[in-house]
Amino acid sequence: NEAQGGWVLLAPERVFKVDAVAVEILKRCTGEASVEAIVDDLAKAFAGAPRDRIHADVVKLIGGLADKKLLEL
Repeated sequence: NEAQGGWVLLAPERVFKVDAVAVEILKRCTGEASVEAIVDDLAKAFAGAPRDRIHADVVKLIGGLADKKLLEL
């Protein structure tokens, strides 16, 4: 919750604090958007950020959440 000073991802018996970058990525995980579509949208929103860095961040976050069974691919 942003009003309480940060964001968390809730899972059964676990809580994960997420940073602003993760929040922006997660907002775009609709279940229908591809990784490339998420990267494209983030590249438009954050025009100064290198696209390869955005892609790496998206893949790392999504892969990590999938490994922890917090996101289904």
